Amino acid sequence: MRIGILQCDHVKSELQPKFGNYPEMFATMIHAQNPQHELLNFAACDAELPDQTNLCEAYILTGSASSVYEDLQWIRDLESFVRSLHQQKIPTVGICFGHQLLAQALGGETLESQKGWGVGIAHHRVVSNKDWMIPKVEEVKVLVSHQDQVTKLPPQAQRILQSEFCPNAMFQLGEHIIGCQGHPEFIPEYSHALMEMRKGKMPETVRQAGLDSLTKNTELGPISLWIENFLKSHQKP
Repeated sequence: MRIGILQCDHVKSELQPKFGNYPEMFATMIHAQNPQHELLNFAACDAELPDQTNLCEAYILTGSASSVYEDLQWIRDLESFVRSLHQQKIPTVGICFGHQLLAQALGGETLESQKGWGVGIAHHRVVSNKDWMIPKVEEVKVLVSHQDQVTKLPPQAQRILQSEFCPNAMFQLGEHIIGCQGHPEFIPEYSHALMEMRKGKMPETVRQAGLDSLTKNTELGPISLWIENFLKSHQKP
C-alpha cells in the first residue's frame, strides 16, 4: 500500500541524530507492522502537498509543535487537502496535531486545554470497539505530548478512546478517517528527551509525573497495530 506521510513539523535538530525526523519515526512504526508498505513523505509544514489526492492510497498526518488554530497558510492548505480526502473517502489517519487538524477541518473544534500539558504515558479507556481494533482491550496506554485538545468532535464522528484528562482521545469519522491524540510512533526515550528539553516550560510537578510514568509499566497499547489493521481494511486487492 502506498501511504503518504503529511509531515507537520520537524524533530528538533539536536534530537535528530538519535531519533531521526518524523518520517523516520513513522516509517519505523509502520514497517514494524507491515514492511511491504511504500511510504512517500510530503513536508506539509514547508508548503509541500501532493498534487493529487489519489497519488497515495492512504495518508497519515503527523504531530507538530504548532497549533491547528494558528493563522498559518500551510495549516489552511492542509485543512483544504484533508477536506478533499474526506470527500473522496481516502483513508486518513491523524496523530496528535494531525488528529486535532482532522477534527477542526471537518467541523469539530480544537482549543488549548485548560487542563494544561499532557506528557508521558496516558491511560485511555476504550468506549467504542471497531472491527480493526484487534486485539480487543479495555484500556490503552500511549505516549502523549500536548497542550491542545479536540474539544468538539466533527458531526457524525464517533469517540473511540477517552480519559478524564482527554475526553476525545481517539475518534472515527465514517469508515475512512481516524484521529488519535497519542503518539504511537514515539518511543519512551524520545518522550523523555522532549520533557528534558521542556524543563521550565511546564509545571515541574506535571513534568516529573510524566517522567515518572516512563519508569513504570511501559508496555504500550496496540494503537500502531490498530492503524495497520485500519489501513489493511482499505487495501485494494
